Amino acid sequence: MTNALQIGFLVFPKVTQLDLMGPAQVLSRVPGAKVHLAWKAIEPLVTDVGFSVNPTVTFAECPQLDVLCVPGGFGVVEQLNDAVTMEFLRGQGRTARYVTSVCNGSLLLGAAGLIQGYKSACHWMWRHYLPQFGAEPVAARVVRDRNRLSGGGVTSGIDFAFTLAAELAGEEAARMIQLGLEYDPQPPLDSGSPDKAGPERVARARAAGESSLPHIEAQIAQAARRLLLEA
Repeated sequence: MTNALQIGFLVFPKVTQLDLMGPAQVLSRVPGAKVHLAWKAIEPLVTDVGFSVNPTVTFAECPQLDVLCVPGGFGVVEQLNDAVTMEFLRGQGRTARYVTSVCNGSLLLGAAGLIQGYKSACHWMWRHYLPQFGAEPVAARVVRDRNRLSGGGVTSGIDFAFTLAAELAGEEAARMIQLGLEYDPQPPLDSGSPDKAGPERVARARAAGESSLPHIEAQIAQAARRLLLEA
């Protein structure tokens, strides 16, 4: 009997739940997959929508992963300079077959030094920060650069997961998972990207988060300086 395919998601306070749940739902159906939700302790973590998720394994007890996946969310900011989180990501990222992210989770991979010299997707509001970590931002729903796979903002994580599922188990297996989940998106609105939403909506979206920018950018700059010193 073959060993299980170990797939691990970093979880943390204020994670965007769909960044996590979409890919986890898809990848849990890959034949032989064992999905882990890893955090410092086994305790409920409040997501960005107010309900909690439960880690299944601590960092210390997490098996060596075949797939490391880092979702995003506003909670990313507080993890950028967290030494324990960074140590976990670096340790797993050194040996994982695939090092992956969804949304602005790519910034945590960047802060851990795991995407220097790689192309990466990211949520459109956060993508321009990637070069501070030596990564090349790409405006796409799914980006692959060698064994680094990344999804863009939030819902892109589902497309990312199907791309990875096909890589892990073959296209036919991925198609069967897609059928089982009835993933056949037909959005009733057409405003899901900056290009489609238009400049006025993009400006309003940026303005809504403007008050948080000083703290966000200070944490990103600190993480980038630390990475440079560690190099």
